[in-house]
Amino acid sequence: MTDETLKYKIGITLIKGIGNNLAKNLIAYIGSAEGVFKEKQQNLAKIPGIGDVLSREIVSHNVLTRAEQEIEFIEKNKIQTTYFTDRAYPFRLKECADSPIMIYTKGNCDFNNGKFVGIVGTRNATETGKENCKKLITDLALSQPNTIIVSGLAYGVDICAHKAALDAGLPTIGVIGHGLDRIYPATHRPTAVKMLQNGALVTEYLSLTNPDRQNFVQRNRIIAGLCDAIVVVESAARGGALITAEVANDYNRDVFAFPGRVTDEWSAGCNALIKTNKASLIESADDILNFMNWEKQDFAKAPIIQTAMFLDLSDEEQTIVSTLRQNMDGLQLNEIAIQLEKPISKISSLLLGLEFKGIVKCLPGNLYRIIK
Repeated sequence: MTDETLKYKIGITLIKGIGNNLAKNLIAYIGSAEGVFKEKQQNLAKIPGIGDVLSREIVSHNVLTRAEQEIEFIEKNKIQTTYFTDRAYPFRLKECADSPIMIYTKGNCDFNNGKFVGIVGTRNATETGKENCKKLITDLALSQPNTIIVSGLAYGVDICAHKAALDAGLPTIGVIGHGLDRIYPATHRPTAVKMLQNGALVTEYLSLTNPDRQNFVQRNRIIAGLCDAIVVVESAARGGALITAEVANDYNRDVFAFPGRVTDEWSAGCNALIKTNKASLIESADDILNFMNWEKQDFAKAPIIQTAMFLDLSDEEQTIVSTLRQNMDGLQLNEIAIQLEKPISKISSLLLGLEFKGIVKCLPGNLYRIIK
């Protein structure tokens, strides 16, 4: 990725009034982030959701200077940048419609290999909660050593999960609600530094971004989106862990919770999740393995469809199949349209036909994959 290309990709995330969903649609219409900034204002204004105000903001190029400053920080501090159409972008996040356009990573972790388990909970973790957290991670390490533990580097359950993962030799990822120019809270810096050797720190925020309250609410969706399963260790009747659980349910992720006594303040949220069927009750790592069927999977018996052998595909369908075969983790509808330089409506129609033929599958967030 050249600096020039990166500048535009960062720049589009800085345009006020354009969130992740609208940005992806805008890029799909134009074809690239760079093209967005070089398009004429009158053409931008005609794109659904843009209009005159946003189109003027885009062509002003005010955000590109800030993007250039961020590139200097990225290069100086060896930050990895991953754009939403990159193959290295976490495929689980691609399934989420509101996933970030760009994520910034410091550390050493492959987001597309292994089993990702999010561990979340109250900042006021009890000794019982901490023990449950530690034992869960220790047992996961013994039975599923390719597990990656994801949390938010906050006080309480989060930092307990990160430390337990490090002690057990499991990679651990901290999703933070600010830029990578700081660690918050500062007391967790020693743990964060250790995580860089076997794991990573991840954020969607640029440097100089303060750890404001709303950012942590937003980062909860990344924790949920990165993971196969979310475990709520302890939570009061209200709290960030419950937000993560709610988002995880929306993303069709499996959610688990440790139960507690009805009189325990820091188990009220877990009990409510279980009572309303928003989380499955667990007592140990074995429960997660059984629910997730991680001990019984047999990929060797999975049916394989030889898509290359189909003779009834049009040239356009063959092109889509070839593109998806090169991206086995899947591609979003917008990404396919960008890569093939065709209108979304056309690509959508072709994909529907391929679905009927049993060649591709549509997952949440308009993510399409070849059926293996």
